Amino acid sequence: MNRHFPLLIALIAFTSLQGAEIPKWERFRGPNGSGVDASRELPVKWAESNFEWKTKIPGQGHGSPVIWGDHIFLLSAVADQVSEENGSKNRKKKKGQPALPYQWVAIAVSRNSGEIVWQKKFPARKFKGHRFNSPASSTAAVNAERVVFSWGTADQLTLVSLSHEGELHWQKDMGPVSGGHGFGASPILYKDLVILNNDQEKGAGNLFALRAENGELVWTVPRKSQRISYSVPCIYQENLVFVNWQHGFTAIQPETGAVIDDKSVFNLDTNERAISSPVVVGETVIGTCGFTANPKHCVAMRLMENKWQEIWRIEKNVPHIPSVVAVGDRVFLWDDAGIASCIEAASGKQVWKERLPNIEGTCFGSPVSDGKHIFCADVSGNIHVIAASENFSYLATNPLGESCKTTPAIADGKMYIRTETTLHAVSPGT
Repeated sequence: MNRHFPLLIALIAFTSLQGAEIPKWERFRGPNGSGVDASRELPVKWAESNFEWKTKIPGQGHGSPVIWGDHIFLLSAVADQVSEENGSKNRKKKKGQPALPYQWVAIAVSRNSGEIVWQKKFPARKFKGHRFNSPASSTAAVNAERVVFSWGTADQLTLVSLSHEGELHWQKDMGPVSGGHGFGASPILYKDLVILNNDQEKGAGNLFALRAENGELVWTVPRKSQRISYSVPCIYQENLVFVNWQHGFTAIQPETGAVIDDKSVFNLDTNERAISSPVVVGETVIGTCGFTANPKHCVAMRLMENKWQEIWRIEKNVPHIPSVVAVGDRVFLWDDAGIASCIEAASGKQVWKERLPNIEGTCFGSPVSDGKHIFCADVSGNIHVIAASENFSYLATNPLGESCKTTPAIADGKMYIRTETTLHAVSPGT
């Protein structure tokens, strides 16, 4: 009996490892873009002991981290220093940002230690975009085999697939990018496909899927979009759902690219832009569209017999940039100015609406949840926490000390937040 004991222990350990869930946050806002990981409760009020590590990230970027196992992946762009200084002088003299050369860098960070494991650099190109955008605003997509990054310039939309160790599988040029605000769409990985919303200005864009293994083009869907969009698709009833100003809600068969239904639901008489990403809530999918001071729309749709049906809509205190988040049978809207609303998912009826205290500036990131609490950053770098409840409860303000325009990632009971220069790991602490 004793001589078999070590073997028995090893077998139990192996079995436990095989059955253990791999920590992961595979795309922008995690599982199917929901923004929710309810596997473990996160800390609400943070002390210094809750920060497991803080790692300086070279360059700049508003893309969020993605996670698979012990690896965190994110994209950054490093500007040519001389050009950046000249660009700063030009911006002081006139409005607008000149095109500057950047080198894009794919980065892997150890989830356990915060150490930068590897960096993969790509040739420099010139990028020009809105002052609130960045040259690396895309969030990567990851699965067990690969991590896919995307970035765009006026002359080239680039997609690359890398191994978890940083080895290049393939690199694709998908043509020029038309859009004065600059590129910011993020890919998703679905089965054996890489899928990207490539809605651009003046009808120049498309939707497309590449074979994940080799980057081969599988299908493309022409679009009539008039504004560049950043909305990341989700999976709903085994279909891809894209949200866009002109097209409204588009359902597409993933394997073939066949358009199942396309229904315009937004106001075509005013300039609008789809920035936030749709989420699936029960039998509906919810998306938003709007533009700064113009009306904004939050619409719940259901696909019935391959036809879109509108279930409800909200047009007051709707977020322009942040995506909505759903917990149970409640949908939470967190608008750019820091006004939060709780909505009945089935009916669209408002449960409560409150202006959040301590908001410093715009909220550019999207809210995420651990199933009990909702977390969202303001541009000044404060992470605000409210209860995911039908009764409003503001719980905490957690300052990070520098600007934040990103959406947090959650895995294994920890939160990872990218600020202007730093990637932070927040854990329950000791």
